[in-house]
Amino acid sequence: MKLQSNHLLRVFGICVLAFGQVQPARGQQKEVRVAAAADLKFAMGEVAAEFKKATGTEVSATFGSSGNFFSQLQNGAPFDVFFSADIDYPRKLESAGRTEPGTLYLYAVGRIVIWMPPDSQIDLQNLGWKALQDSSVQKIAIANPEHAPYGKAAVAALSKAGLYEEVKPKLVLGENISQAAQFVQSGNAQAGIVALSLAISPAMKAGKSWEIPADMHPPIEQAAIVMKDAKNKDQAKAFVEFIKSEPARKILQKYGFTVPAA
Repeated sequence: MKLQSNHLLRVFGICVLAFGQVQPARGQQKEVRVAAAADLKFAMGEVAAEFKKATGTEVSATFGSSGNFFSQLQNGAPFDVFFSADIDYPRKLESAGRTEPGTLYLYAVGRIVIWMPPDSQIDLQNLGWKALQDSSVQKIAIANPEHAPYGKAAVAALSKAGLYEEVKPKLVLGENISQAAQFVQSGNAQAGIVALSLAISPAMKAGKSWEIPADMHPPIEQAAIVMKDAKNKDQAKAFVEFIKSEPARKILQKYGFTVPAA
C-alpha cells in the first residue's frame, strides 16, 4: 500500500508540474480591450478577426456612445484603446495627459442616412427629407446629441434642412446610434437618422435608406487613441497600427466609412 501511495503521489506531482507549465502559456495570451463607438458594431468585429488572424491577439470590444466613454475614461475605465466617433474626445483625453503620446489617429469619417423599415410605404428615395414630414411618421429615432456624435450630426442636418423645430416633438433619443437604429427596426419609430455603417450592415441592409448630403452637417471625424494606463500597451499600439493597414481600411470602406489616404 505504501509503494502504491508513493507511486500515486509521484504521478500527481508530474500532473501538477505539467499543468503548471501549461498555465503560464495561457496567461501570456494578450487581449486588447477596446471602447468603441456604436457605429463600429459590425466593422469592428471583422477588423478584430483580421487582427487576430495576423497576430494571434484577441480584441475585446465594448460599444457605446463616445461621450459616455469619454467620461468613463476620464475616471480611469479599464480600456486599452478608445475608438471615438468624434475626434474631439480623444484630443481632450490627450490634452489631459491620459493617453500615449503620438497614438492619436483619424481612422475614418462617418456618414448619416435616413433609414426606414423595408415594409414602409413611403418612397424615401424620391422624397428625401420630405419623407420625415409624412403623416405616418410619428416617431423619428436619433442618437442622443448630448453625448453621441451621430446625434449631433442628425440635429445639425435637420436644422440645415429647416426641419428641426417641426420634427422635434417626434424625436426619440437612443443612448447611442446603435440603440437609435434598434428603435426603428423594432417598430418603436417609423424612421431614424442613423450611421451609414449600420444601415448597410447585414441586419439593416434590407431597409430603405437615403444618404444625407455630407455638407449638411459638420464632418463626423472619428479617431482612435491608446490610453496611458493600457494594460497591454504594445498590443494596443499594434492594433491602432493595424487599422492603418489595407485589410482594415477595406473593411471600413465596406461599411461606408471614408478612410484617410494610406
